[in-house]
Amino acid sequence: MKEKKHTSLHYERELQEIKNNLIYLGALTEKAIHLAMKSLTDRNTKLANNVIKNDYEIDKMDKEIEEKCIKILALRQPTAIDLRFITTAIKITGHLERIGDMAVNIAEKVVQLNEEPKLKPYIDLPHMSYIVEDMVAKSMDSLIKRDLKIADEVKKIEQEVDELNEQIFRELLTFMMEDTKSIHRALLIMHVSKNLERMADHAQGIADMVIYMITGESVRHLSKDIN
Repeated sequence: MKEKKHTSLHYERELQEIKNNLIYLGALTEKAIHLAMKSLTDRNTKLANNVIKNDYEIDKMDKEIEEKCIKILALRQPTAIDLRFITTAIKITGHLERIGDMAVNIAEKVVQLNEEPKLKPYIDLPHMSYIVEDMVAKSMDSLIKRDLKIADEVKKIEQEVDELNEQIFRELLTFMMEDTKSIHRALLIMHVSKNLERMADHAQGIADMVIYMITGESVRHLSKDIN
């Protein structure tokens, strides 16, 4: 009897450890988004390079969480609700890892942009980045609290990011048409905007997985490829 209780407590600790690691990974990802955008607005190449260099920590945590989840699946017999949490955790780490990769993509574009004169004041991009950070934070909050309402909020916010991305694209297109010398810088900024838009898709993907974890109902992106 004591052995069974000990095993149960150990199992609960393993599940809690996965949750704690997910929270930490989410925090790392939010920080990467914030610093990548700060490197753009501050024209700070050193900071951009730090974002690129520190991505290994996100990749490492992603791998560790996945390995822990697979270990539990192999050695334990999770209940239905725990099974949904474990499979959800694996999916969520994938979304967070991809967001981290996109923060690196932004930082790489910043390094190039900082070598040239500034094309325009950065107003919409920082706002867009703030929304994306908030989406990631809310999606992780919905996971921790098992809160469907918060997950639904994330899905509604995503449309605002799409609209900002389209607005930035149209504005930059005007710059390119008026001055061919601006084309390279405009394209780099477009890449930054597009990466933020894709981050928002992944944050929505996390919210979808939380909804699945809580309800057991599969929610999929029907209109977007978020690879």
